[in-house]
Amino acid sequence: MDSMEGREPKELIVLGAIKNGIKKFDKIQKVAQIDPKELNEILEKLEKRELIKVEEKKGWLSKKIEITSTEKGDREVDKSVSELQGKWNQMATVYKTGDKDKMKDVMDNNRSFLPMMMFFGVMDMMMFSMMFSMMGASMGDYVPAEDIPAEMNDGSSTDGGGMDDGGGGMDDGGGFDIDIGF
Repeated sequence: MDSMEGREPKELIVLGAIKNGIKKFDKIQKVAQIDPKELNEILEKLEKRELIKVEEKKGWLSKKIEITSTEKGDREVDKSVSELQGKWNQMATVYKTGDKDKMKDVMDNNRSFLPMMMFFGVMDMMMFSMMFSMMGASMGDYVPAEDIPAEMNDGSSTDGGGMDDGGGGMDDGGGFDIDIGF
């Protein structure tokens, strides 16, 4: 049985972006936050494993490369997202017990999956932030800044406080970037 343990997080993030309709190299690069050389290597691996198709489309002035996921690729993403949801549910259950040591163990054991959980939106970001508070840690202790998807981090902070969903509304864009000492 193929499980998430053997997969590279960046490969799954790239495959997920493609499955969600991002078909152009530069847009995949931006969403997945991966340098072009590494992205090219990932795309080659995914194509070899028949998880994506790379097609040349003729445009008016030039050829365009379009990348789409295959049925096999779609199933891989769906299965992985389901596994990530299970891992998140386990983390949420431990958080609700209030056991700080057990929470730290679960976070440590799932460290490599956190960027994927963020990317695929399987976690409640407010609860995720509170998990760090409970342990006396920050998001940066568990997730390197470069692994936090762009839409989850406005670049001003890696402690989970600088996030802006871009939805406008009541958000003044300030987040929790201001350090108010008590």
